[in-house]
Amino acid sequence: MPTGVHLRDVREQLFNAAERLLVEGGPSALTSRAVTTAAGVAKGVLHRHFDDFDAFLAEFVMDRADKMDARAKALLEAAGTGSVVDNLAEAIIAVFGSVAVAIVALVTFRDDLRRRLRETWPAGVPVLTDAAIMIGDYLERERELGRVSGVEPDAAAPMLIGTGHLLFADRDTPPTPDAVRRMVRSVLNAK
Repeated sequence: MPTGVHLRDVREQLFNAAERLLVEGGPSALTSRAVTTAAGVAKGVLHRHFDDFDAFLAEFVMDRADKMDARAKALLEAAGTGSVVDNLAEAIIAVFGSVAVAIVALVTFRDDLRRRLRETWPAGVPVLTDAAIMIGDYLERERELGRVSGVEPDAAAPMLIGTGHLLFADRDTPPTPDAVRRMVRSVLNAK
């Protein structure tokens, strides 16, 4: 790419390229050169916008965690409508159909990234922790509405995320929606 050409939203361009590489090739596919090549920008662009590659990766992970806000809002708005099992299954499929599983591998793979994330993120993996909070808030709302009884949201939410992660991780083909609904029913002990 020629120098001196103005790039629109270069950060998002780089983040989208990183997401594609991460999903397709795993954490080892992510290098600054691979990201800039996939984004179609000059090699130095990434380092003009970020202190180093781990700073880029930390902001990438946090950006993808921030994208959970729209999912969380939609799930809360679904409280009181439809089936609780179906609402949760759709949310879990959306979370794990995204880059979430790959981000877990990335954070596990890179020690410096994990240390950097700990500076701003106290515990867990950002995308999965946000998903557990989202599901916990939804279950609490459903409990208030009287549609879920005998379920402790703070306990059920991490169980749903952990089990969902196991369903989706290291598979060439994602689980069927029915398999996800069975898992949700089992965790919630629902019919």
